[in-house]
Amino acid sequence: MKTNNSKWKYPRTRLQWLWDNMEGARLLYVFAIIGTVVYNMMQLTVPFFSGQIVDKFLSGEEARGYLQTHMDEFVRLLFLMVFLTVLRCAIVYLDCMAYEKVSQSVLFRVRNFLYDKIQRQDMKFYSTYRTGDLMTRVTGDLDAVRHMVAWVIRMVVEAFSLVTATAVYFIAMDWQLAFSLLIVAPLIFFIIYVFKLLVAPMHALLREKLAYMNTVAQENIAGNRVVKAFAREDYEIKKFDECNTDYRDTNKKTAYVWLRFYPFVETLANLLSVILILAGGLFLINGQLSMGEYVAFSGLIWAIANPMRQLGNVMNEFQRFSAASAKVMEIYYSEPEIKDAPDAVDMPERFRGEVEFRNVSFMYSDGKLPVLEHISFTAKPGQTIAIMGETGCGKTSLIHLIPRFYEPIEGEVLVDGVNVNKLKLSQLRKNIGLATQDVLLYSDTIDGNIAYGDSELTKEQVLKFAKYSAASDFIAKMPEGYDTIVGERGVGLSGGQKQRISLARALAVRPAILILDDTTSAVDLETEKEIQESLRNLDFPCTKIIIAQRISTTKDADQILIMQHGEITERGTHEELIKQGGYYAELVKLQAGA
Repeated sequence: MKTNNSKWKYPRTRLQWLWDNMEGARLLYVFAIIGTVVYNMMQLTVPFFSGQIVDKFLSGEEARGYLQTHMDEFVRLLFLMVFLTVLRCAIVYLDCMAYEKVSQSVLFRVRNFLYDKIQRQDMKFYSTYRTGDLMTRVTGDLDAVRHMVAWVIRMVVEAFSLVTATAVYFIAMDWQLAFSLLIVAPLIFFIIYVFKLLVAPMHALLREKLAYMNTVAQENIAGNRVVKAFAREDYEIKKFDECNTDYRDTNKKTAYVWLRFYPFVETLANLLSVILILAGGLFLINGQLSMGEYVAFSGLIWAIANPMRQLGNVMNEFQRFSAASAKVMEIYYSEPEIKDAPDAVDMPERFRGEVEFRNVSFMYSDGKLPVLEHISFTAKPGQTIAIMGETGCGKTSLIHLIPRFYEPIEGEVLVDGVNVNKLKLSQLRKNIGLATQDVLLYSDTIDGNIAYGDSELTKEQVLKFAKYSAASDFIAKMPEGYDTIVGERGVGLSGGQKQRISLARALAVRPAILILDDTTSAVDLETEKEIQESLRNLDFPCTKIIIAQRISTTKDADQILIMQHGEITERGTHEELIKQGGYYAELVKLQAGA
C-alpha cells in the first residue's frame, strides 16, 4: 500500500499535481503570477525617476535654471512616482488576495479528495496507516501544500522577476558596475544548493516525528479509560514528553541548518553595498557614471540583496512542502485492492440472503500461517447459522469475508449464488447488517446512531428497531430519550446498552443478511432471551450468521458450526452435536454446570 518515496513513482510531479488541483482557479493563478512580475518590474520606476530628478534638477551647474524653466516636468516626474507607487500597492494587494484565494481552493479540494479516498479504502489500508499519521496528512501536511501555493511560488516568481528586471536595468545603465555587483550571485546560489542537500532529509525526518507525536496523543486520548484504570497518567505524560522533546530537538536541528548558512548569505548580500561604494564611487569620480545613475543603483541595490536573503527561507519552505506533499500524494494516488470489478454484476433489488462458502482459505497479508482453511457451508435464505469456537480460531475473520472486508486466498464466498468479488460493494454491504462485540457509537443522539445506516428512518421505525434489540426500555429512562447525546464512542453507556444500540443500528437497515459477532456478550440472560425472541419474529426476511459463546444464543440455530484452528470440525443442530460428544457437547456440560 505504501509508496517508496525514495523513487518518484507517482503519475504526476509535485507541481503538476498542484496544477491539477487548481482546476477552476488556474486562470486566476496565472493572472496572480503575471501581477507578481508586473509589480516587481514597477519597483524600478521610483529609482528611475529619482535618477532623472537628481541629474536634471539637483546636480550640475544648470540644475537651478533647468528647474525654473521646466517646473512642469519636475511636477510630472513627482506625480508619476506617487501614482505608480500607489498603483503598485493596489496590484500587490489584489495579487496577495488572488494567491490566498487559489491556495484555499486547492486546500479545500485536496482535503475533500483525501477524505473521500480514505473513506473508500479497504481494511488493509487501515491496518497499514496509523490514525495519527493520517490526521497529520490531512492537517499539517496540507497546510504546507497551501503555503507552497500562497507564498513559496510567489516568492520564487518575485525573486527571479525582481532580480532579472534589476539586472537588465543595471546593465543598461552601466554594464561594468552591474557585473561587479552581480558577481556575488553565483556564490550565494552555491551556498543555497549545499543548504538544500542538507535540509531535505531533515524535513522528511521532522514530518515523521510530528506524525508519531500525533499518533501517541490520539491513542492516549482514545484510550483514556485504560490509562485511568491502570493509573498510568504519569507514564503517558512522560511518554508524550519524550515524543515532544524529540520533535522539538529535530525542529531545532532543522532550523540550525539554515542558521549556519545564514551569516554567509547575509555577508555576501551586504557586500553589494560595499562594492557599490567602492566601484560606483570610482566610476563617479572618473565621470563614467552620473550622480543620478549612482542614486538609481543605490536605490535598487536592495532589489538584488533581498531576494538573495530570501532564497534560504524559500528553499526551507520548499523542502517542507516536498516532504509533506510526498505523504499527501501517497494517499492521493493510493488505490484500494478491494474495489468493484469492471464486470461487476448489478443487483439493485434486495438480496435473498443466501450465503455460501466453497473451500475458502484465508491469510492476512502480514501473516505467515492461514487463518482459515477449506471452509465450506451454506446458509439458506432465512436460516440462522451459529458459529462457535475458542478464541483465535478464525470466527471473526470468517464473517469479514462476507461483506468483502478481505479477500480469500483460495475458494469462493457467494451471496445469492454470485461470488462477492463480482458484486458491487455498495449493493453488497447495503444488504448486510453488522453488529460487533466492540461497539463504536458516534457523538450523536441515540436516534442518530440507530438511524446511521438509513437517515430517512422515522421516529416510529427507530422505536421499533430499538424494541427488537431490547433497548427501548433503558432509552426511555434516558434524560432526553432518543434525543440524548451519547459521548464519543458511547461514553456514558454500559457495555450491554451499547451492544443493544449497535444491534438496533444493524437491524434498522432491514438487511437481507444479519451478522452478529458476539453482540449479546455483555447483556444479561433475560435480555438475551428477549433479543432472541425478537430476532425470530422480525417483520422482514433475514439470514442470520451469529458468532456466540453462549449455548442459549446458539441452540435454536438451523446449523451450528464449531471451529478449531481455522477449520470447521463439527457441524449440525443442537441435538446432533450433543450426540456427537465433541467440543460442543463439552461446552453444553460446562455451561450447564456439570
